[in-house]
Amino acid sequence: MELDLGAVRAFVAVAEDRYFSEAAIRLEVSQQAISKRVAKLEADLGVRLLSRTRGGAEPTEDGEEFLVHARALISLADQAVERLQGRRRPLRVDVLGTRLATMEVIRAFHADHDDELELVTPGLGAARRAMLPESVDAAFARVSTVTDPGIGRTPAYLEPANLLVGRRHPLARRRLVEMAELAGLTAWMPYNARASEWAEFWQELCPAFGVLVDTDGPNFGLEHHIEVLSRSKDRLGFVGAKMHVPWHPDVVQIPLVDPTPVYPFSLLWRHENRHPTLPLLIEHVRSGYRPFDPERQWLPVADREAMTRVHDAREAAGTER
Repeated sequence: MELDLGAVRAFVAVAEDRYFSEAAIRLEVSQQAISKRVAKLEADLGVRLLSRTRGGAEPTEDGEEFLVHARALISLADQAVERLQGRRRPLRVDVLGTRLATMEVIRAFHADHDDELELVTPGLGAARRAMLPESVDAAFARVSTVTDPGIGRTPAYLEPANLLVGRRHPLARRRLVEMAELAGLTAWMPYNARASEWAEFWQELCPAFGVLVDTDGPNFGLEHHIEVLSRSKDRLGFVGAKMHVPWHPDVVQIPLVDPTPVYPFSLLWRHENRHPTLPLLIEHVRSGYRPFDPERQWLPVADREAMTRVHDAREAAGTER
């Protein structure tokens, strides 16, 4: 059996964007064409690659396994064409999600350097990664250590967490909320039912402060999560302070203090990568990073040392030039 590269590209686009309509826009084809290509690929392989839900399409277990190889296939094909055409390809950066704080880092970099970028967004369902996907030049992730000597890592950003509650919740009128006040309260986090680097973070934080966790119900996406919280008197949620959250008139965000939980983003890259824009990105991330402050902030123990030091980036920036 020969794989249809167009069908593989359609599957990767849907897996990364979650919606067939978004994948169609990315590939500049009709949504019907995307659906047909994915259906043909599933028929050719004899497995179901995507699970369709109200919150978008997500890779099945077979789809997750195939996605790794599919990205590599697309990357190799694109590189082959680019070399023949003599073009310098854009720097491919995995930003985890377009709503996240990593997008702010990339936007600031692009504003300063105006270099051509291609952003990859596999989403928060991706398993915690200690290795860099072959299909990208750099990636943001929660990674405290890297065992592969060929991969560089530097702290990138510590995103403060905000409390997310409906206006009927007893804490809704507060300007600040101390973490100790959340003891015994219930956080509704259906997205924690699935293993991910984000879920792991909250699975460590909540027990540390006595926060109860309710993972019941499918994860229908951020909009549905906010809608449910807007009607609740007792449920609460968490969201990154820099995260782009859909506005809802009956939901408020409140900064958390004493201490402020911060989510650790690191930047990963391969030392052998000679893309001319990569050293500029590494230096931009390093120069803008503010190290972990144990007096005011909270991190899981495994992340604290890694997010306190910035020497990895300084050394790497020199070796990559």
